[in-house]
Amino acid sequence: MNLLFLLIYFIIITAVIEIFVVLFRLTDLKLEVSRFQVISLMTGTGFTTGESELILGHPVRRKLATFLILFGAFSLAVIISSISAILSEGLRTKEIFYGAGGVLLVFAILKLKTVQTKLSKFFKQEMKQNIELGDLPMRDIFMSEKQDKLLNLHIYKESSLFHKQINQVIHDHDELEFVVLFIKRGELKLRRNIYQTKIHEGDQILLFGEEDVLFKLFKNDIKIMEEKLKNTQHTPVNEHQ
Repeated sequence: MNLLFLLIYFIIITAVIEIFVVLFRLTDLKLEVSRFQVISLMTGTGFTTGESELILGHPVRRKLATFLILFGAFSLAVIISSISAILSEGLRTKEIFYGAGGVLLVFAILKLKTVQTKLSKFFKQEMKQNIELGDLPMRDIFMSEKQDKLLNLHIYKESSLFHKQINQVIHDHDELEFVVLFIKRGELKLRRNIYQTKIHEGDQILLFGEEDVLFKLFKNDIKIMEEKLKNTQHTPVNEHQ
């Protein structure tokens, strides 16, 4: 009987995980990220990864995460104590199967394309109606189209932009599908006259626009940045410090 209970309990937990993976996916979170974060939230382990910001920075995901945290904290003790009481009187297989069947039914319903489409629209509608723009993560604000791209371009001495102005390198930038949001220079963020500002080594330029346009205009600078960052990652910790 104990083995039967453990099997049914495992099915219920697995179904709850899959239900919330589907719900997180409907908020445009990647499948592999969704599953890891759901398990992390339920077990209270591993949630302090960088990917957790995707949960914390999104209002709908925060509500789902709150339920999962509470579920993981309280459900195990409640279910075990409840089942222990049932076992003391004899295992009522019928009631347990009803509970597991209910959870599996919810999961099956959420797997329907029509239900997912309606829920996805509902989540987005709720965000538009009730959430201020400032509460949304940057990804959801800027990445509204497939071709949208945010690029944090690091500048080195070998970069074509080094010691030059952006309008000297990129002519007619006003007619191109990209904008410079700001230049980060140390602790400062330069937002005024950024197209006429001379670029220094160590600057970080935050660019937004069509992905193809950005990679075409800044192809060499991106290549240099990737090579430099790759070399930095392979530098031993004691040397880097």
